[in-house]
Formats: sequence, C-alpha cells, structure tokens
Amino acid sequence: MATISSTTGSTSQGVSTDVYNRVLQTMTPQANAAAKINASITKDQTKLSALGQLQSALASFQQIAASLTGDGLSTSAASSAKTVLTASSTGSAKAGTYAIDVKQLAQGQFLTSEEFATGTDGKVGSGATTTVKIEFGTAGGEKAFAASTTAAKSVTIDSSNNTPEGIAAAFKAAGVDVTVVKGDDGKYSLSLAGKPGAENSMRISVSGDATLKNLLGYDPAGTQKLKQSTAAQDAILTVDGKEIKSSSNSIKDSAIGGATLNLVGKGKSDITITQSASQIGDNLKAFVAAYNDLNAKMQKLQKGELKSDTALNQAISQMSMLLKTGGGTVSVTKLAGIGLSQDKDGNLKLDDTKLQAALKADSSAVAKLFTTEDKRGLADLLSSKAGALTSTNSVLTKQTSLTTNEIANLSNKKASMSKAMATQATALAALYTAQAQTGAGSALNGLGGKGTGTLFDMLG
Repeated sequence: MATISSTTGSTSQGVSTDVYNRVLQTMTPQANAAAKINASITKDQTKLSALGQLQSALASFQQIAASLTGDGLSTSAASSAKTVLTASSTGSAKAGTYAIDVKQLAQGQFLTSEEFATGTDGKVGSGATTTVKIEFGTAGGEKAFAASTTAAKSVTIDSSNNTPEGIAAAFKAAGVDVTVVKGDDGKYSLSLAGKPGAENSMRISVSGDATLKNLLGYDPAGTQKLKQSTAAQDAILTVDGKEIKSSSNSIKDSAIGGATLNLVGKGKSDITITQSASQIGDNLKAFVAAYNDLNAKMQKLQKGELKSDTALNQAISQMSMLLKTGGGTVSVTKLAGIGLSQDKDGNLKLDDTKLQAALKADSSAVAKLFTTEDKRGLADLLSSKAGALTSTNSVLTKQTSLTTNEIANLSNKKASMSKAMATQATALAALYTAQAQTGAGSALNGLGGKGTGTLFDMLG
C-alpha cells in the first residue's frame, strides 16, 4: 500500500498539506483503479463463499438421500446417549446393538501469537519479503515432529499485505484458518486454528522479516513464538471393545460397517441398528426434512449472493424437475397418493395420515417409489442428481475453480499495483516537496519520522 501523511504547514516529520493534496490529485486515477480491484476481490470472495455453501448443502442432502437407497429405507440407527453421539445407517449395516465408549474427541491445534502494536500505519514489520512455511504432521514421540503426507503450505508476506488482516488473508488463501483478535488496549494478536486430527499438527518456520519471525515461528521440538492452547488429536473410541482412531468426529463405516457415527462428547452409548418396514415412515420424514433444508438454502442464495447464478439455477431446476415430472419408477400421482407433494415454494409436504395408510396397505410398494434395485426410485434419482451437481465436471465445481483463480489473479495484480503506487507516491512527494522548497525530511510517513494527520491509503 502507498501511505502518505499530511501535516499542517511544513515539518520534517511529513509532507506539507499542499504536497499531500498534489500527490493525491495526481494519483487519483491509480487510486480509483485500486478501489475497483478491491471491489472485484470482495465480490468474488462473497461468490466463492456462497458457492461453497451450495456445494455443502447439496453434499449433505446427497448423503442422506443415498442412505435411504436399497435396504437403507427400512434401516435405522438409534443412540442411547445423544450427548455422546448420534448415528445414521444404510442398508448395508447389520442389525444389532453395538457398545460404544468415546474416550476422546478429535480436535485441531490452536495457536496464538503474542500481542503486538502495528502503529499508525497498520503495518507489522518492515515489509521486507518474508516466507512462512507451514508443515503438517504428528507432534511428540521419538521424532518430536513427524511430517505427514499432507503437502506443506507457503505464505508470502511483504509490503502489500503486512497488516493484521493482510497476514490473516494470506494464511487463509493457503488453507490455514487465521483470525485477527483486537484487545481492549488496541493491540492485536493472531489465532491459528488447525484441522482436527493428530497428523494435522503444525510446524511453522519463517525466513525474512525479524518481527514476523519473532511473531509467527513455531517448532514443537524447538523455539515456540506462537503459544499452543490446544493440541491436535484424534478421536479415540471403542466399538464392542475394539479401539478405533479417527481424525474426524464423523466416522463413516470404519467403526460400524454401513453406519456413520457423529461424536459429540465423551462417554458410553449403545447404537441399535434395526431393519423393518416400520422404519420407512420415519426415514421418509427425514428425507423430506433434508430436501426442505436444501431448498431453503438454495432459495436464500438465489435471493442473495448467487442471484442469477448458472450453477444455482441448474441445481434448483434439475432437482425440482424430478419432483414435478417424475422419472424411472417415480409416479407423481402415486407420490401424491402416499401423501407426498410440493408447495408453491418448492418445499416437500408429507401427509402422515395418507402415508401411514399406504404403509399399512403395502409398505413394499411405498418403498419402491423411493428406491429400487436398478436405482430408479425418487431417493435414488435425487441422490444421483445431487452427486452429479457436485462432481468434478459439474458447472458448480468449474465456477468454484474459475472464481478461485480470479481471486488469485486479482490479488497478484493488487500486490503489483501496491508496489508501483508506493514507488510513484514516494517520487512525487519528494519532487513536489523539492519544488515547494519546504525543507528536509521524508516525504512518506514512516521513512523519515512519524507523520501525523490523515492517512492517504491508496489501496484501502
């Protein structure tokens, strides 16, 4: 960023008001261009976040719909202690009761920097190009730190982003969650949150600016400038006495085949897997609730961040079309006969009286409306469609990739413009100061003394 301080009259600590105004006027076109870049980055970041929400909503629905295909429609999983864990199952889960003992939950490492003051210009360190390397692995044991197969991340900090928010943004771009915390005393600190799992411990090395090195360095077996408040760890539980470890608190298949366990707290719980026609009604209600959650998210995005977006419109149109026209073994008339219909907002409605009557008359016929051996039921089709909408070759995935690349390109353009503007502002301030014969001293705040007054920040 290019920062100029103006002072009243002429001093050795900053440029005169006249010089400041001349530089401001001369560089107005560049400042306007920089503002447009910032606006574009903000717009793209908002879109990227919304695309991520859509991807997550579709994936969550797809998981639930897929669990109700095949024998899953008549299968359920119940936990005796929901404060310990909840569970869901598919048709591949074997009926029975499983004793679960959760010893430990998975959690991510949490590191915090010492407090630091940025000064009036908001800068941390000198602005010299600094490389921060983040490695991932397991801390402790004989090797003190054993690197995992996760690729190391690299972050570059220089004069274009050496502010608290700039540093946080650089880490986030590399996939490391960093939050800026401002204390009551006006000082800042940085909090780094790692991903859950013992293999996601971080080792951070810094080369370049000394201030940043003293702020961000962290070696589990050596110097630790960042302070660890929470260590990375796996979830540990036993299933019928057999120990299971997981980097996630959501454990699919590895604990109980065909079942997903969502760990909530430490303690014991029994998981009961049942398979019977009586489960069809409850599972269909869960299916309806899941679809309505997805529809609510899509409608909200369509009215806000993804208005007129191609990927979102495609998802709404194709999911709704299956419900309106049917397909495979799906008959809209038969769906209405068991009490399933859509309202004007696209939400599913389920008449429980009609459903229970249909189940009592012929539960297998009801089940075949939602899942068949050749995957042509409603749950089969909607699960397949949600999967296709989030696949590698989908419009959603391609838009996400394009938006990510555009943010990277704009950020690089912003960094280059920042350096060029800083150079130009320095030269102009020196030239106009010499012309005005206002005396010695740096033309830019921070180069020859502490300027006072309004800060002229070209890039915002």
